Amino acid sequence: MDEIEYVWSVLGGDAALTARVARAARPEVLEARLPVRALASACVGACALAAAELAARRAASGGVPAVRVDDGAVAAAFTSERHLRIGGREPVSFAPLSRLWRTADGWVRTHANYPHHRARLLAALGLARDTEDARAVDAVGSLLAGLPARSVEETVYAAGGAAVALRTPEEWAASEQGRAVAGRPLVERGVLDASPARTFAPVPPSAGALLPAAGLRVLDLTRVIAGPVATRTLALLGADVLRVDPPGLPELPDQHVDTGFGKRSATLDLTCDQAAFEELLGAADVVVTGYRPGSLDRFGLSPRALAARRPGLVVARLSAWGAYGPWAGRRGFDSLVQVGTGIAALEGTADRPGALPAQALDHGTGYLLAAGVLRALTEQSRHGGSRYVEVALARTAAWLSAGPAPDGASGAGRPHGVGGPSTMGTGSGAHRVCAAGDAGGPGDAGEAGGPGASPWLRERESPLGRLRYALPPVRFEGGPTDWERAPGPWGADAARWV
Repeated sequence: MDEIEYVWSVLGGDAALTARVARAARPEVLEARLPVRALASACVGACALAAAELAARRAASGGVPAVRVDDGAVAAAFTSERHLRIGGREPVSFAPLSRLWRTADGWVRTHANYPHHRARLLAALGLARDTEDARAVDAVGSLLAGLPARSVEETVYAAGGAAVALRTPEEWAASEQGRAVAGRPLVERGVLDASPARTFAPVPPSAGALLPAAGLRVLDLTRVIAGPVATRTLALLGADVLRVDPPGLPELPDQHVDTGFGKRSATLDLTCDQAAFEELLGAADVVVTGYRPGSLDRFGLSPRALAARRPGLVVARLSAWGAYGPWAGRRGFDSLVQVGTGIAALEGTADRPGALPAQALDHGTGYLLAAGVLRALTEQSRHGGSRYVEVALARTAAWLSAGPAPDGASGAGRPHGVGGPSTMGTGSGAHRVCAAGDAGGPGDAGEAGGPGASPWLRERESPLGRLRYALPPVRFEGGPTDWERAPGPWGADAARWV
């Protein structure tokens, strides 16, 4: 079973349809010790096949369009934040306090891109929240050098911040959270009720492209990268995607641009605007959430609670560590999950942890989530039922780590890992050790996706200035090749459906 077949089987797809997928392999991109390129292409390929399947269902054409996955397009998309230019300006990916730190007994990774996480990190360490960045870096480095890594992890987490101690793959596998993650499917899917089958109106080609999600309304309650990548993909496929954020918690500006293509952006305070949210929910087809498990439950946003109020809904949920185990409620980001699950140790050296050549857990999990939504919609049209889809960065990490091998190795008999027999430490050696503030290598757009990235980039005008950006990698015969809508200012749209 190769990677695309494995992902498609986890999504419940007809195995025969994988014959519709062709891959243009480019060994020079996304080089690493772990098979990042194989994971990335499998996630994108499964998503494209799910889109093609739904397109055929809605067009009543009888045949699923052919899918083509090009590793060059995939690599550019998986490093989209590094290719982005806004009015010629290179975006900021990581804040000064988001980095690896040496501790008394190892390493710890912090994430402080958001102002509130920065403030909590400094407060946890007894430093003033308004400490200037350069002084803060020196002070934090001095403090952490004398503390045990696991102690830092617990102290910062208890203060509401984000920090994870470096673990080896063996240490992660032996942990209670590691065991919980390993026991779950890559994509969790289920039926919540016995709602009638979804009836789709046939969708003719629009502007020359077949849009399988046309007419569907997606309520986007996600942040950072993975969730917004999923909803950005649904927007590409024709969905009306409305991203809703709390008014006092803005998204990082450059991150908003990168993942905002095809969407509208609004703000809504769920503590006092519940009626407005219920109005949005009442006309939604899909709700996607990316906050910590349980953090939205007080607003009635668990899958069952949502489906009870809006029968026929598809609820898609993303988390960092999984909605189970002792870390279910912990904050997490791609860089932290790489450190916690042993990936940083695998990609590093004896002297320093490393990193993947892209934030592949974020991007890969985003395409898995979009694929799960598309398959749920197809299955609804056949069998009915409100449905849920759940994914976790840590579960994607487990899949990547379970079977490290060079691309091209057989994956037969390894249903839980990307690649085939383990060749740990004997690969190409093309992995890169990350610098102190780096989560995945140099930020030069000409290098980020590897040689030949430029064919997968495009420029256009937007309300935010002229943008250079990575084109979407999800392609099928007759489908869209770019987003119809450029991103606009964060929170500038009305919290209502068009």
